[in-house]
Amino acid sequence: MNNLVFQEHLFGLQKPERNAAMDTLRKIRQLSWGQLYRDNGLKWEKIVSVKPPQGIDAIYSLRITQSRRCTAYRDGDFMRFLTVAPDHDSTYGRK
Repeated sequence: MNNLVFQEHLFGLQKPERNAAMDTLRKIRQLSWGQLYRDNGLKWEKIVSVKPPQGIDAIYSLRITQSRRCTAYRDGDFMRFLTVAPDHDSTYGRK
């Protein structure tokens, strides 16, 4: 979570959304990878419309608040967060 772009987007959210995002991040910390993949609230999805940078197998989208999704990738035992999208379509590189 030390990605500056992710931090900028996260801390730029209005207080209610920022609190919801923090609740989701707390939840994620308690889940195994298997639980995270299956969690209906997070909706972990592989983004196929965006080519991942070299060295990254795939980029994923997950719901971080009711109206926002973020992008992340798996790096061994860690999840590396990239962005918090301003809207659903931009998560998938459509805007």
